[in-house]
Order: sequence, then C-alpha cells, then structure tokens
Amino acid sequence: MKRKTFLQQSAIFSVASLLMLKNNAFSKSVVNTLIDDTDDDLYQLFKNPSIGYRPFVRWWWNGNKVERTELARELKLLKEAGIGGVEINPISFPSNTDDMDIPSVDWLSNEWIDLLKFTLVEAKKLDMTCDLLAGTGFPYGAGFLADEECAQVVVVAVKKLTGPLKTEISLFDIFKEADPATLSPYTGRKMEILGLSIVPDPLTSMDQVKNITNEVVDEGVKIDLPKGKFAIYGLVKICGFMKVIQGAPGGTGPVLNHFNEKAVKKYLNKISGTIQNRIGPLAPDVRSFFVDSLEMEGANWTSDMMAEFQKRRGYDLYPYLPFILFRTGRMGNTIDLNYAVKISPEMEKMLNRMRYDFEYTKAELFRERFSNSFSQWCAENKIKSRAQAYGRGHFPLEGTFGMDIPECETWMKYGIGEEISDRDFTKYPWHLGRGNTMINKYVSSAAHLKGKKLISSEELTNTEMVFNESLELFKIAGDQSTISGVTHPIFHGFNYSPPDAAFPGWITYGGYFNEQNTMWPYFKHYTDYRARQSALLQQATFFADIAIMAPIGDMWGDFGAQMEPFPSRVTPAYQQLIWESIHQNGNACDYVSEQVIADADFKSGWMTYGSRKYHTLFLIEVKSILPQTAKKLYDFVKAGGRIFCIEAYPEQSLGWLNHEQKDLEVQEWVMKLKAYPAQFIFLPKPAANFSEWYQTVQAKYKITPYVKIANPNTFVTQVRYQTKNSDIFLFNNASAHLSIDLDATFLPEITAKKQAWIWDAASGERFKLDLKDRNFKIKLCPADAKIIVFNKDRNGKNWDPIPEITPNAISLKSVWKVAFMHMDGTVKNEEILELTDLKDLPDFTHFAGTVSYKTSITLSNPASLHYLDLGKVFGIAELIVNGENLGTQWYGRRAYAIRNLLKKGANSIEIKVTTVMVNYMKSLTENTIAQYWSNNKKKEQPLQSMGLAGPVNLYL
Repeated sequence: MKRKTFLQQSAIFSVASLLMLKNNAFSKSVVNTLIDDTDDDLYQLFKNPSIGYRPFVRWWWNGNKVERTELARELKLLKEAGIGGVEINPISFPSNTDDMDIPSVDWLSNEWIDLLKFTLVEAKKLDMTCDLLAGTGFPYGAGFLADEECAQVVVVAVKKLTGPLKTEISLFDIFKEADPATLSPYTGRKMEILGLSIVPDPLTSMDQVKNITNEVVDEGVKIDLPKGKFAIYGLVKICGFMKVIQGAPGGTGPVLNHFNEKAVKKYLNKISGTIQNRIGPLAPDVRSFFVDSLEMEGANWTSDMMAEFQKRRGYDLYPYLPFILFRTGRMGNTIDLNYAVKISPEMEKMLNRMRYDFEYTKAELFRERFSNSFSQWCAENKIKSRAQAYGRGHFPLEGTFGMDIPECETWMKYGIGEEISDRDFTKYPWHLGRGNTMINKYVSSAAHLKGKKLISSEELTNTEMVFNESLELFKIAGDQSTISGVTHPIFHGFNYSPPDAAFPGWITYGGYFNEQNTMWPYFKHYTDYRARQSALLQQATFFADIAIMAPIGDMWGDFGAQMEPFPSRVTPAYQQLIWESIHQNGNACDYVSEQVIADADFKSGWMTYGSRKYHTLFLIEVKSILPQTAKKLYDFVKAGGRIFCIEAYPEQSLGWLNHEQKDLEVQEWVMKLKAYPAQFIFLPKPAANFSEWYQTVQAKYKITPYVKIANPNTFVTQVRYQTKNSDIFLFNNASAHLSIDLDATFLPEITAKKQAWIWDAASGERFKLDLKDRNFKIKLCPADAKIIVFNKDRNGKNWDPIPEITPNAISLKSVWKVAFMHMDGTVKNEEILELTDLKDLPDFTHFAGTVSYKTSITLSNPASLHYLDLGKVFGIAELIVNGENLGTQWYGRRAYAIRNLLKKGANSIEIKVTTVMVNYMKSLTENTIAQYWSNNKKKEQPLQSMGLAGPVNLYL
C-alpha cells in the first residue's frame, strides 16, 4: 500500500470519515480494519497513531458555566496533551467552589445549543472527535418529565410486632419505613400503598398471609393480633423517587422511567429535536451519543410491569411480590437480608425462583424499551451508540450486544500495584488491587462475540486518589484495563475550569487532569503509550478458545440483581479469579451466557458463535440452568467439546412455572452428560492460589496454552490478538514494587516462519528478538509491559536491553546539590549527603513540584561505563549528563544507556524528579477543595513517597 493511501485510511476515526460510512455499517462493528494488513503498515500505524486512536476525555461542563473563549482554549490544551477527542458532559457545578459569578447556561436552551455548535466547529478544526452525553449528570432525566415518565420503584416495608396486641398503624409510618435511602432523592416523589398484609413469623405458606389493604381508613389501619410474632408488610410504589445525580442547570429533576418505552423515545427525541431544529444535523460532527452510569437506585417498575410479567412468565407474581423484595438502600443495594420474617426452606426455594423470574423480566424490558430504543434513536440520527450498558437488573453480557461502542470502567483506587491475596480479593466485591472493574470482562466478551474491536472504557476514574496522579499507577491500571479487553480509554475526566479560577480550579470529580498538575508537562508520554496500544489492538481480533459462564441465574434468585460494576456481592466471590488464572497461565477466555450457548453451533469439538470458537467451557458454580441450555451442553460434549463444572453440577432449572418438570429435564440431561466423564468434569475450587490451581488443571487435562508460562505469578498476565499476518501478545507486570521473571514458550505454529519482535508502546520503537527454542525470557520490572509481535518482517534493529547492575558498579555517594522547585513558584536549595524519600524529611514532607539533584564524578576510564541506574525513584525522572538530556522515565526501572557521553575527568550529572501533588494539598488546611479531596474523613489520603531515593549506579 502506498504511504499516502495508508495515512488516509488509518485516520478512520476522524469524525467526518467515520460517519460517512454507509448506513449498513451502523449495525456492524464501529471499527473495521481499513488498512491492508501488511507488517509495515501495521507498525507505522502503531508508531504514529492518527488522532482518532488517541485517548479521549470526559469533559465536564461544570454547571454549564461555559464560554466560547475558554472552550476553545481547553480543546487546544487537550490536543497538545495528546488527547484525540472529548465527551461533552454537562454536569452540576461542584460544591464549595467559587463560580467567579459566571452565569450558567441552561441545557437545551438556544444559548447552550449555540455553545455546543461552537465547540463542534472548534473540535473539527483540530481534527478532534466529539461524543455527547444525551442528558446531564446520570442517569437520564429532566424536569420536563410527566409523572408516569419518571422512574418508579416498588419497595417493601416491614414492621415486626408481637401479640397479643391491639394497635393502629398509619400509612405515614409505612411510607417512612419504606422510603429507600437513595443517594439522590427527588423531593417531588409520590408514594402509594399497593398492598398491606399481616404476616406470621415464621411464614410457611401464602395461606397464612392476611391482606388488610381494604381495611385502611383515614390513612391508617387498626391491627388486632393474637399471641405470637407477626409483621405488617407494606408494598409501596414510589413515583419519581430519585432525581438526576449531578444534573446540570436545565437538566435537573426526576430520573426517566427507563422501563417506559414511550417515555424513553419522547425524552430522546426531545433532545435531538431541540438541538437539530436550531443547528441542523449533529452527524457527522458528533461521533456518538453516550449513556453514562445507569445508577438507577433500584428502579423496578412501570405501569404494565405485572401484566408483562404474567404474559412472559405465565403466572401472577403480584401476591408474592412483597416476599421477593429485599430491604434496599443507597444504589438499590440490599442492606439487610434478615429484614423480613423468617421463611420456611421450601417457601424460600419458591420465592428464589420467582425472584429470578422478576429479575429476568426486568432485564428483558430494560433491553427492549430502553437499550434498543436508544440504539435505534442513535441510528436514526446517523450517530453511534456508546453506552455503559450495565447496572442493576441488566443482562451483564447481552446488555452490551446492541451498542456500537460498548464501554467498560477502570478506576484508580489504593491497592493498585500492591500484593492482594486471593482470600483478601474475595472479601471485597469490587476490584481490590485491580484497576479494571468486574464488568470489563463481560463487556469486552460481548464485544468479541459480536465482532466489535472498539471497546472503550471510562478510564482512571478517581475519587480516592485525587492529586496522587502518578503516571506509573496510571500505567498499571491502564494495562490491567487493556488485559480485561479495553482497546480505547476515555479518561475520567477533564474539568472545564477557567485558568483564573481559584487554585486548584473547578473539580467535580478526579482525576485532576489539569494543566496545574505537576505531571501535566509529562502527560503526553502516557497518552502516546495508550494511543499506540489502541491503534494496534483495534486492528486485531482478541483470541480466546475457552469460554466461562457465571451463575447469573442463581445469583438473581438468591440475592437479586446486583449493581454492576459495584455489586454488593459477586457470586461466587472468586468468580473473577477464574478468568484471571486462565490468562496468567497462557490461555485466554470469554464470558458466555445461556443465550449465547442457545444460539451456538457445535461441531468437531468446538462451540461456535459467530466468528468465535471455544473448545472448553468452565461453569463457575452454576447450579441452575434452563432445560434447553442443558440440552445444548450435551450437544457440545457429544460433538467433542469439554465442560468443567467448578464446585457444582447443574441440578435444577430456573424460574417457577412448571419447575418440577423442568428440573427433571435438567437432571436427565446432566445424567447424560455424566456418561462422558472425560469431557464433563467436576472440579473442586482451591482453598487458595487459583493461578497454581489452574496450572494443575491445565496439565492434568491437557489444556494446551498458546504460550507456556513456566512460573505463573498473579501479578503477571497476558492477552493475545491476531491479524491476518501477525500474532500479538501483551504481557504485563501489575506490581508497583516487584521485578518478576517471565519465562514464556510459544507454540510452534505461532513462531513458524515468523520473526519475533518487541514493539515498545512507550517509544514507538521496535526490536528484533532472537528466540531460542521459541522461548522468551525477561525480567519484567515494576509496572512493566511488553508487546511481542510475530510477523514476516525481517528488517530492523536487534533488541539490546539495558542489563542488570553489575557487581563492580560505581555508586554515586558524593554530595548532591538539590534544588526544590515548588509548584507554588518558590525555590529552595540544599545539600544532601544521602538520598532518601522526601516525605521522611520534615522540611519537605509536603513538597510538590520538581527536584533537581546535581552532582559530579571524576572518571579516569569513562569508556568502561555504559549505563546509569537511578535506583528507587518516586516520581517522573529526567537524566542530564554533561548537559545532554537523555529523556524521561516515568514508570518501572529508571535506567539509561549513556552511550559516549561520559568523558575523562569531571562529569556533571543532573537528575530531575517531578513529584505528585497530594502531600502539598494535604498541607493547605485553608483550601476547602484541597482538603475535601485529600483530608476528608472518607477521602483521607496517606502521605506519598517522593523524590530520588537511589542508589544511583554507573556500570558497564
């Protein structure tokens, strides 16, 4: 391919070219590889990614207090930092912040729309992409919604009593008890009693329930209880129960009823109609409409919910509804499993089945009425759909199927890069020690199943580590995100904040992506790194030949749907460790579901779904499945496939209607499956060390890894991608402290007639590898990652890594002249005899800025010294030898090849280290914003290590 043609085609994500694709492209993957897959073209795209592959940012229009001049300035600032696009996100103005008397502009007003148009034009001049949040804050909602268009929730109130007792209970008491402790309650919410019952404690039969709804008089009901324990159950509907979280002016008010299709379409059409009637079509200037966090606080109702349930599930749920609902609080999370009366085991089994049916019905309605409506609306406007299509009560896998750009979430939290045992990980249902959340693998698997290569992520979301924006931690979290399947980060986020706003500026959320951040001058190193990863991986197909399935149905029945990606519980608690262990041992997997299995074909030992093929399926404590799924599992095994049942065999069906017959069908299929003991295998879970456990399983059952990892380590993992001519591997070390030896041997079919390369995403360089017996050995330094590419290109430089420090190294122990250049503009000079962590020096504990360490060394034989290792560095390092800057090292081992820069006699060495801000921000006790993010009781951050701790060594 000609260079000019390649460059034109590689810019496929520019707004104009992307949206000029034919209409039928909207139903396919957003990313179609338009370049010819020649080795040189792929490498050139990797080395110099076009702007569409660069990271985007969520751009908070704080309080809609936006002005043209500042909008233009910030776009240019972002582009200079290596950002390729923005997600325009109107949001409320941050509290306790001086707004400088800048007025707000109401969302969807003519003035706001004109500012939007101005922004789109300015972005186009810079060749930057724009996405647009379809609403303000989250979830969708606004003040113009009518009652039935507002989110609704049905909750249960339980008041326990002991008889004999004569009393009266007011509806006010029931409403007060029922009112969920939502994060964002709407003041205009309306409550309605749907049912009131007297229930014995314990409850063994529905015949024991006495309905007293019709006995309500004058907003109260008289109760006459015999001796014993009882409870009054109130079933309460709340209309408009929550308001938009952090809605911007013009977009505040109640949350939309996402189960009401008519309301959803009316809401969406109002947005597109209002904007486009004033400025014309948003396409192609807007790439995608975006759905942010579906934090719907447990919304579960619409006017025809029970009618739809009966039509779909075949029975009337209404009498049982109070008994399948849990006591809920913030985010709709279950807060007390013992809130209700005790229920007999048999009745509990019945209610669990009914609870599953309710959750499944809600998920169906949400997908049909909201998700599908949103996707169709986007297509009608010739704009892509981008969505975080998960939350409480959605299909965690299939919920993403219909979105053009599926989105994950990766967070910054303390614990990333630290040692986290399997036991500790399972105690915490989110993602302890991981940047990627539990939903990422579901979302990326869904994208793989549907042939989509562009998988975005709300990336580096930061509410706990604000002002501790270490590029090294960014890299660890970002590499974990990539391992989980993400191919394009959208940083969370960039605050609209005028330069003359009081320090540290307007901050709705962290991270503190701001030009005042000490790391900002170096931020482009990180955006370059992620851009190269994205450009490469979006051209390739994620490889996986193993499928895993979680017990979603069992979880829904036992505990109700969870708030992904932040569930109250994960079922089972070790679920994520299964896929992680598979990848740590040189295999790769995708999540599948019962729907995927139902639609799959089976032949010659493979389960095939679209272009995906799997030879092995792991069922992770799946106890309940549909009979048709059990039959399909049998078809898979009969065709030569293999199934591992971890900790449990499927033993019953899902749902209530005709469950006895369906249970028998499941059990009959499982018995048939057990007739294939070499292919239908029970595996007990390990007590600890899942990585070692999977290695044992791998060896015992001859699960062939495509890359054999000799000594698996939980910090080290990998993924594999393929193009027509190349195999691509990413290995990463997620430890912030440990160097770990990687010993990896690739399959012969991968290496045959191909050259192995290291492609360095930090520099864009590539180097030839000389593999002996297909084996690759390397010491992965902290936060390190290596991209290994096998292709047919033969021309290039050999890899010549910086060696380990030799025993005869010269340690620089002379006096260091140190200049502390504070971010506040002050400079302080000191002489230091011994390098140490600055937080341990009382005069510099709360420093933030750049520290210059200077020394000199006299050499008689400089030609014998080729390398300089800085030792332990807490921050971003630069090295200047005899006046020549050797560049920036921002993660891992800070070591340099110094070539021929040393001379006989005196040599000057300067090392600059730029620190994080948080220690300084903790010291600003009069700065409300600094204290909120660094010293608030819920956000109190520890002091961070800073500076050059060494030892600094010169060696051959």
